[in-house]
Amino acid sequence: MPNSLKQNKPLPHAKRALTATEVVANLAKLEGWRLTGDGPTVAIEKTYSFADFYPTIAFVNALAFIAHAQNHHPELTVHFKHCVVRWHTHDVQGISMADFDCAARVDALLT
Repeated sequence: MPNSLKQNKPLPHAKRALTATEVVANLAKLEGWRLTGDGPTVAIEKTYSFADFYPTIAFVNALAFIAHAQNHHPELTVHFKHCVVRWHTHDVQGISMADFDCAARVDALLT
């Protein structure tokens, strides 16, 4: 397997769930992301819109590359003209800095 496709170790800042104050502070740094769920299902979520199916799938493929490289995988809901991305760290049953780091990396795909 090429080195670029090997999984990295989990991000070191995925070790603990963030406090509510930390989540709100980090959420304010990202455009268009919102808090969803509660308790162990709490997550950050954003909907990305596209012209049609092809750019939606291209986005999903690029996002998959990032998720694989970071060894941190979102929940995706893929539609014809949009994709909903939801980050949550199952290991800590909450939101970690890894979620915010990956959300920023995904946002960078479209800048």
